[in-house]
Amino acid sequence: MEHIEIRETMPEDAEKLIAYLKKVGAETDNLTFGKEGLSVTVEQEKAYLTQVHEEQRSVHYSVWKEGELIADGSLSGLPRRMSHYAELGLSVIKEQWNQGIGGRLLDELIAYARQASIEIIRLEVRSDNAGAIHLYEKYGFKRVGMIPGYFKINDTYVDFVMMCLDLRG
Repeated sequence: MEHIEIRETMPEDAEKLIAYLKKVGAETDNLTFGKEGLSVTVEQEKAYLTQVHEEQRSVHYSVWKEGELIADGSLSGLPRRMSHYAELGLSVIKEQWNQGIGGRLLDELIAYARQASIEIIRLEVRSDNAGAIHLYEKYGFKRVGMIPGYFKINDTYVDFVMMCLDLRG
């Protein structure tokens, strides 16, 4: 595999992250947004990345290849009685699918979860996204439920699978 760098996404990466999200959103219907990306300003994204950086149970990583942002992943720690949980988000640009990028990013996120005393990681994934489900299962995630009609794209409803990785044992 070509040299890639995985590192924490910092506020100075905000502009590139916003551009990346528009690109990845245009390539797939697997994400909560499309080609419009997220409706945030660079300043708002910088503030978000600063907040994530300062939180003890949250992290946002970016994957870089030759100066280009090709993937990102995050763990968002939950508050109060759910503080042992974190929600996982992960995306990879289409030209890098099936190249091991998602797995390397999951390795980093799971390692972070362990050192941050996160006990359970949860995620939602399209029920028809066999590649992503296979990747998550390879890393020990288990299917724990189905969310009917979680997405509505045009007039089509899409079910999602809820998955968890239990790090307690």
